[in-house]
Amino acid sequence: MISQFLWVIYPYLCLMIFIIGHIARYKYDQFSWTAKSSELIEKKQLKWGSLLFHLGVIPVFFGHVVGLAIPESWTEALGVTEGIYHFGAVYIGSIFGIMTLIGMLLLTARRITFENVRRLSSFSDIFVNFLLLLIIFMGCYSTLVTNITNEGFNYRETISVWFRQLFLFRPHAELMLEVPLQFKIHVLLGFTILACWPFTRLVHVWSVPLSYTNRRYIIYRKNKL
Repeated sequence: MISQFLWVIYPYLCLMIFIIGHIARYKYDQFSWTAKSSELIEKKQLKWGSLLFHLGVIPVFFGHVVGLAIPESWTEALGVTEGIYHFGAVYIGSIFGIMTLIGMLLLTARRITFENVRRLSSFSDIFVNFLLLLIIFMGCYSTLVTNITNEGFNYRETISVWFRQLFLFRPHAELMLEVPLQFKIHVLLGFTILACWPFTRLVHVWSVPLSYTNRRYIIYRKNKL
């Protein structure tokens, strides 16, 4: 029953909250759809933390898409051997993962140590910071330590298959039973952040200002009076 809840019920519950929560917030609370920038209070640490985080998290995201959504047989058919994939996932992925972790550490420390930034922050802001920090740390630990110490473990034959089966509505909780604990924690925290997403500042991810590229220039005229 515990495994069924953790690997079947809980993921679907988080995904349902993620979808319904976004719809409800967009419909009833659009004015709070913002990143609530604190750049005017402190800029230097924000710049480096945000830069490292965003430069790291984008490749990490696409790495997860390849590792979880694309079957191993597909990448092999394209000529990507297990050795090449392992090198990219572990070593190149670790570089971007560590960049993301350092960026998140800077952003979290900034939110806690700068009094004015902390006063501006809500409970959800601080909670999301620490949750993201824990997720990224567990991801880096799983990649750098667990993958090396558990040489016989292949997440593409367990976690990836389980993940794809979820979206095909054929979940198999037994696929997660032999997965190392570090990976299990990383996965569960990942679904937890999805459930929290609609109720935090993370919604600003969906508001990429693409319209800025083609909007009209703002004209300023000097008043001679």
